[in-house]
Amino acid sequence: MSTPGAEIEVRNPADGRVVGRVRDHTVSEVAAAVTELRRHQPAWAALAVRERAEWVMRLQDWLVDHAARLTDVVQSETGKTRFDAEIEVPCSIDLARYWARHAAAFLADEHPAPHSPIGQTKRLVTTFRPYPVVGIITPWNLPLMNPCFDAFAALLAGAAVVVKPSEITPLSALELARGWTEIGAPPVFTVLTGGGETGRAVVGEVDYVQFTGSTRTGRAIAVACGERLMPYSLELGGKDPAIVLADADVDRAAAGIVYGGLFNSGQACISVERVYVEAPVYDRFVSTLTAQVERLRQGHDDRGFRYDIGAMATFAQRDIVQRHIGEAVAAGARILNGGKATGVGTFFPPTVLVDVDHSMSCMTEETFGPTLPVMRVADEDEAVRLANDSAYGLSATVWTGDRARGERVARRLEVGAVNINDAFANLVNFALPMGGWKESGIGARWGGAAGIRKYCRGQAITIPRGPELPREPLWYPASRFRSRLVTTLMRAVDARGLRKLPIRLRG
Repeated sequence: MSTPGAEIEVRNPADGRVVGRVRDHTVSEVAAAVTELRRHQPAWAALAVRERAEWVMRLQDWLVDHAARLTDVVQSETGKTRFDAEIEVPCSIDLARYWARHAAAFLADEHPAPHSPIGQTKRLVTTFRPYPVVGIITPWNLPLMNPCFDAFAALLAGAAVVVKPSEITPLSALELARGWTEIGAPPVFTVLTGGGETGRAVVGEVDYVQFTGSTRTGRAIAVACGERLMPYSLELGGKDPAIVLADADVDRAAAGIVYGGLFNSGQACISVERVYVEAPVYDRFVSTLTAQVERLRQGHDDRGFRYDIGAMATFAQRDIVQRHIGEAVAAGARILNGGKATGVGTFFPPTVLVDVDHSMSCMTEETFGPTLPVMRVADEDEAVRLANDSAYGLSATVWTGDRARGERVARRLEVGAVNINDAFANLVNFALPMGGWKESGIGARWGGAAGIRKYCRGQAITIPRGPELPREPLWYPASRFRSRLVTTLMRAVDARGLRKLPIRLRG
């Protein structure tokens, strides 16, 4: 149980330096913070969408103005390279602009047409009203982007937002909260730091939960939300396949898979985690892949661009990578690059494995690290079968010289997103939904209007159209005449052929 006033030490995993200390918020502190958010949320929701959008754009201005410092903070708590860290602010400002530009249209009332002529007596309205308080629980891999992924949409929907970042990388989220305060925005956004107890308290207090993280924790959150009959959205683990077809541009495929598998030391939900290559190009692909991996530079440099690959975020994650490689080698796999932790901080070198199969944990369990296991397949059908042979279904990549073929293969894959001849492209196309199938999650973020309406409750309103009768035909008291009149009219509208006619008139 958290002790009031207790703190959590934040260290740079690359060198072990203490880079900050944050509060370990207690259950009672979480309850008090959510109560305060509830107090201010009605006034926030009462603002016009364009007014809420202006506050989000002011925060965007703040992000642009403080980009260098924010990138420093991201690096300090993750140990990632400057090259990998510098994408977090631009991606966040791009997302802010997207939601701010489109929120008003996405949240506008809808006026659906009645489904039958009988319904013409009513005007139909669907309106979207926000959940009062949205809780966003984020992992440690993208500590600034992850809160922004979901907070902007929830705020623009009219909800108040509480973010509970990972206790491993809480500093970037706190910077985001500091920016919201510095621009003078209404007090409807806060960040609460702490461990698992703090996260459970958030789930117990809010009205909607957006969680990004492990499948194991996601299941626990789903159970807790189910007990409260509370809605939630989960983006969970992945074991994303890449399929390299024989007609692919091998050089581009190898380069894309190197980036897609090793960005952020492989610590991204949509990292390439297993590769299936058609036999005719297998040898050339493996040779090209290993050569490109061999050229990568690994190390730690606060502000330079000397290195491609940084440290891993935790020793525990580094040990999972080592276990998967060790188990694979024991079962017959071969290491072509890397393969063993450096012994410095949490660094683990990029590792290419071959002679792998689905009996190995490196091909079936989420690794979340800098490994690229490569498997030879006979043809497209075998590649699709193996790609789908997984408990996970987050995303995939297909590499081919025939885009039509690539799309056909994509439609056979059991995943929430497929990128053809690219990696991570869906991550920066906010008009598309980002969500996992199978054990990779429930619900999705983004996807145009759906990405902001998920934070709202749809409300149906019917309004009389034209003059009103003293009473409706089916109101009491019961009447054979009125009942038959209504049901005969409904049959005449809805039935087919002679069934439209009363029984006595069918002949």
